[in-house]
Amino acid sequence: MTRTFEAYRIEQDGKVGRGGIVPVSLDGLDEGDLLVRVLYAGVNYKDALAGTGRGQIVRRFPCIGGIEAVGVVAESGTDELPPGTTVILHGYGLGVARDGGLSPWVRVPGAFATALPDGMTALEAAAIGVAGHTVAMSIDLMELNGLAPGYGPVAVTGATGGTGSLAVSMLSGLGHEVVAVSRKRDDGFLRRLGAADVIAVPEESGKPLDTARWAGAIDTTGGAPLEWLIRTTKQNGVIAAFGNAAGLELSMSVLPFILRGVRLIGINADTRPPLRERLWQRLATNLKPRFINDLLNIIDIKQLPEVMDEMIAGRTRGRTLIRFQPE
Repeated sequence: MTRTFEAYRIEQDGKVGRGGIVPVSLDGLDEGDLLVRVLYAGVNYKDALAGTGRGQIVRRFPCIGGIEAVGVVAESGTDELPPGTTVILHGYGLGVARDGGLSPWVRVPGAFATALPDGMTALEAAAIGVAGHTVAMSIDLMELNGLAPGYGPVAVTGATGGTGSLAVSMLSGLGHEVVAVSRKRDDGFLRRLGAADVIAVPEESGKPLDTARWAGAIDTTGGAPLEWLIRTTKQNGVIAAFGNAAGLELSMSVLPFILRGVRLIGINADTRPPLRERLWQRLATNLKPRFINDLLNIIDIKQLPEVMDEMIAGRTRGRTLIRFQPE
């Protein structure tokens, strides 16, 4: 076991943080009863905000970044997850309030880890990651609020991003007619994932209600796109919202809610057992995204700073993973 390795650590820089690749030792990791050899770590928009200093994300400095990882237990203090178990890590302050997954090794409490479900590989779990878990929670709650295939089109904003592209794939796999909403030119990527159509957000109409189009929607962006979805959702339609890339503010009328019964559900995917296990079981079965390889961009840790800048600029698509170790 190598006791010194390179990890992406975020140091305090004024009110925010700045990340860089630095040598780290096993002895310098946070406490926990699981030592996990990381196979893959997903790179998310939140990680990019933290690492580039564009957002007040990290709550403790210094902190190894990365809000998710998939790896193999090397040392364990819990009988439920013995050495050799492949585990999924996300939430619980990972990469924000304690050392995260952008490192070949991470140490966490056993309660933070979810065992890899049957029917899923480590690469598939990493490709799905916290983004797919967020989409799974969105779909689960939308179904509980009445969404079902055949009720009408389902829109996905920010469709070329990590969560958006997974949402397109997962919804289409369930039999929904998916309309991908993106400001980027589509070269067939979204249609390969299952989108029936690809559109841009229309110009602001100034109306409190617009033509009803959507039985449901997953919004990854916030701001004006979410306002537009609220105005254009059908009677008793349901919207799941968890993004803010297009803005933190909403300007809207109450009419869609009181005249059409539109339901807006906020999604925070920092789930706890048993919901977390149930959602990962669904992700290994009926919610497993199709065409996972089309979603992936696998990089080395040394490419991370450049990728974070590209992510902030909106020039990435699908899911970016760092491969630390062979499976």
